[in-house]
Amino acid sequence: MFYRVLSTGDNEMATKEEVSKPQQHILVPKHEKLSEKEKKELLEKHSISFEQLPRIFANDPAVRGMNIKTGDVVKITRQSMTAGHTVYYRGAIGE
Repeated sequence: MFYRVLSTGDNEMATKEEVSKPQQHILVPKHEKLSEKEKKELLEKHSISFEQLPRIFANDPAVRGMNIKTGDVVKITRQSMTAGHTVYYRGAIGE
């Protein structure tokens, strides 16, 4: 279960609110499912096979609601203070 801390203004006390969609949490980077065409282009561009990609579970909370299945590729875009943003790819396993 994920929680978001809500500020109460000047008061140093804070309350917790349940976050039903972890994808909306400020610390969770953007996740996108690649199309079959994008997946094929990615694998060809880097001369790799799907099995060589790092893994992500298809039921990972960060991809909940994205209809991710085994064999799909997920593009993860993280904000970086030094590089602006970085892109990672993960191969989905398990359902």
